[in-house]
Amino acid sequence: MKKVFYCILVCLSMAACQSQKGSEMDRFVDGIMKKMTLEEKLGQLYLPTVPSEIVTGDVKCENVIEDIRAGRVGGILNAKSLDSKKEYQRLAVEESRLGIPLLIGLDVIHGYRTIFPVPIALGATWDEEMVETVARISATEASAEGICWTFNPMVDVCRDPRWGRCVEGTGEDAYLNGMMGAAMVRGYESQMMSCVKHFAIYGAAEGGRDYRETDMSESRMRNEYMPQYRMALDAGSSSIMTSFNDINGVPATINKWLFTDVLREEWGYDGLCVADYNAIGQLVNHGVGDVEEATALSFNAGLDMDMVTGGIIKYGEDLVKDGKISKARIDEACRRVLEAKYKLGLFDDPYKFFDEAKASKTLSDENMAVSKQVALESFVLLKNDGVLPLKKGCRVALVGPFADAGEQCGGSWAALDPKDHKSLKAVLEETEGVDVIYAKGSNVLDDADFEKLMDHKKGYKRDSRDANVMIAEAVSAASRADVVVAAVGELDNMTGEGMSRANIVIPDAQHRLLEALAKTGKPVVLVLFSGRPLVLEWEHRTFSGILEAWYGGSRMSEALADVLLGEANPSGKLTMSFPYAVGQIPVYYNMKPVGHPVDPGQYKKHASHYIDIPNEPLYPFGYGLSYTTYEYSDVVLGSSSLKAGGKVTAYVTVKNTGSMDGDEIVQLYIRDLVSSETRPIKELKGFKRVHIPAGESAKVEFEITPDMLSWYYVLQHKQLTEPGEFEIIIGSSSDSVSMATLKFE
Repeated sequence: MKKVFYCILVCLSMAACQSQKGSEMDRFVDGIMKKMTLEEKLGQLYLPTVPSEIVTGDVKCENVIEDIRAGRVGGILNAKSLDSKKEYQRLAVEESRLGIPLLIGLDVIHGYRTIFPVPIALGATWDEEMVETVARISATEASAEGICWTFNPMVDVCRDPRWGRCVEGTGEDAYLNGMMGAAMVRGYESQMMSCVKHFAIYGAAEGGRDYRETDMSESRMRNEYMPQYRMALDAGSSSIMTSFNDINGVPATINKWLFTDVLREEWGYDGLCVADYNAIGQLVNHGVGDVEEATALSFNAGLDMDMVTGGIIKYGEDLVKDGKISKARIDEACRRVLEAKYKLGLFDDPYKFFDEAKASKTLSDENMAVSKQVALESFVLLKNDGVLPLKKGCRVALVGPFADAGEQCGGSWAALDPKDHKSLKAVLEETEGVDVIYAKGSNVLDDADFEKLMDHKKGYKRDSRDANVMIAEAVSAASRADVVVAAVGELDNMTGEGMSRANIVIPDAQHRLLEALAKTGKPVVLVLFSGRPLVLEWEHRTFSGILEAWYGGSRMSEALADVLLGEANPSGKLTMSFPYAVGQIPVYYNMKPVGHPVDPGQYKKHASHYIDIPNEPLYPFGYGLSYTTYEYSDVVLGSSSLKAGGKVTAYVTVKNTGSMDGDEIVQLYIRDLVSSETRPIKELKGFKRVHIPAGESAKVEFEITPDMLSWYYVLQHKQLTEPGEFEIIIGSSSDSVSMATLKFE
């Protein structure tokens, strides 16, 4: 009883402290705002980019220094050096009238100095704790160099691998994206501000082309494309960013239903809302009017900061004077910006995020070890006909344009130093007991000009030799080897913003190399460098092994060597389905049932199927092989029924039936069998990463609660859980069939 009473006192004390802190912040912000002119308030709503080699958009801002001195800037983005960031802060604090410090932002997407696997690869780990650690290390390194705001995580659901920004998210499922996004938020917010993006449904761009419109029912939006934003915000994200697309005819940046009705009023979010890069300016192309009109529409919809466009400082005073934006709306937005700065502690110490000594030591062995471990967990073994792991003492022909290139880190980094990273060739040649014969074999693309454009001056070296000569050299190397390892795929800048591809295949020059290698009769292992699912139907039929390595960060090559040689066991699982053919897209695991179904592999005239390819993807969501094998028991429920407010335990026993220790990702799916609205054939509701030694078993439990059976019913405008039967499915991927039936009463 004393313990309970003590806990109550602690809770009351914490609540009182939070209330006191809130009132202190209110008083502080009130005091500043009473001193501010309208121009200075509008200035807090402007977030320009500064001159820098860091380029995240095609619009530049002029007169930034003069605007900072005049108090017309609330924050900056894309400053690179510590000295430049410190000077911008000094200008704001020491030379503007009120000395209000700046927010300093940057896209810290998958690392700062220590580079980690790209987000789609982080998702493939299914390891929330590790993802949170990655974000925390990234935030620690970045915040030592003046950065207090990262524009990450991107939690957009993506079911179309043609979209280049698949690489920045964690896949096709809202629940998984929400869990991973929440983990990133917790990691970032330990040191700085995070920013959930892009609100909303940006990943559903029509045709997979970046920036295009999206058009879908509210039911699909609510149930399949929006839950993850709220999950990440509920984890404590300080800010949220608009998306570029128009949604059902209304661009997101001026979508009042999204930013006021849903985000503010329904979800109760009170953090900072920022436009994406020049998103307000781009509204002119959407046909909403000129920049002045677009600015009014954006801020009236609920926006708080104008990134790059500058309409708010150019037209803001006239818009307020003419009654097109209210003073109350400007005050509300200004308050949120000032509160963000208060919470970061910038008013106490504007230079708190500048630590030269700490910054010079951020590239630590400890952080690099984490980078390697994350890479190990992210690799997905897609096919293995016994060729992997490579046998000790074997002679390896290492070929392909990525075997001796620095394309391992991905496209989103700011402080990369190439000397800190080794190629796969360099690592394998240093490895005892491995005899490497190297041949480049091909360039990435036939088109030299396009290849140079895609490289964006990162240093990829195109080989000037004749393509046939290069292939012949690779074939010669293969003929002298026991096994071929072909490092192929996409340049990292063939993915990312604006990098949509209509044909997501291994590029032309590399495909001819692979055709030649196939004719040698030697076993070939493909190591894929990519930031999206690729179409690999021919490769799957042709080669002995396929390992999806993504862009794995600073220690990718060392991790790859360990997996190829059997020092580590691959354990990653896909978070996006790999299509059998481009014509299947969109293809994803949680589709709705149809009235004319067909069994896989069977033809039926009046059925929903293709007549030339399977309905199913080549590799489904949740799929990934291992060097060992796992055997699942039947699903067991603690009770066959569940009542409101109750819970039921579901479990399986997983046995490692192979000869190698391994990590298995056990996945829980639920299907609503009868409902008032058609529901998906299954939905991910839980997952656990479990280490199981060879020959041993693990009991893996999941707690089923009523909220896991619920869905948003548009007709009633609420989350609904209907009584009835539900299938509880637990297995190794989304195509698992082991299930039990649970009745909700």
